[in-house]
Amino acid sequence: MHFYRPLQELRALTFDLDDTLYDNRPVIARTEYESVQFLQQYHPALRCLGQDDYQRLRRELCQREPEIYHDVSHWRWRSIELAMRNAGLSEREARVGADAAMEVVLRWRSQIDVPAETHSTLAALSARWPLVAITNGNASPEACGLAGYFRHILRAGPDGRAKPRQDMYALAAARLNVPPCNILHVGDDLEADVTGAIRYGMQACWINGRGGNFAAADARLLPHLEISRLASLAALL
Repeated sequence: MHFYRPLQELRALTFDLDDTLYDNRPVIARTEYESVQFLQQYHPALRCLGQDDYQRLRRELCQREPEIYHDVSHWRWRSIELAMRNAGLSEREARVGADAAMEVVLRWRSQIDVPAETHSTLAALSARWPLVAITNGNASPEACGLAGYFRHILRAGPDGRAKPRQDMYALAAARLNVPPCNILHVGDDLEADVTGAIRYGMQACWINGRGGNFAAADARLLPHLEISRLASLAALL
């Protein structure tokens, strides 16, 4: 644990989900694979759709409609619908197919292997402070057994623009009725989590689980502390 600046009084904590509470890479890779497999089998016109084709459609859609980035589920649904329309399916067929594909996506998206130390750490922290989850993704804390630790679960799209935009940080502080300066946000992403939280006025903890290097051009954006494992937060108790 490395402190860059002193912590103020803690009255609540907020947490990123993906790559903060678990390794998100395996589940994303499996979700992408199963998604394309489903599409290839869904209709003969989609049989030759490859992973690269699908990802290209997603990028093109985001380039045309940058704000779609703030709701990853809607972005994925639109990408699937576009792939089906491009393959010759009617508007109605594409919508029905995109709905069916999203059921597959969300099922695999939440097949997450949550480490035991994540459960034990969140259990200990939630016994002392209220916790809120703030995620840009669409994993389901309910499906992977994490929901019980959190007072609120905020998702980009339904609950505002994606981090580092301040929408969900502000909503968390309002829901908790706690000043931002007394909330510690914990996350792995220096831009979305550290910069986003600091700019809103929260304290920030960077989980550097992959040995990254931190260099801040602006010292005002330094996290308050850096840890390599979530379990290190037990030292705050």
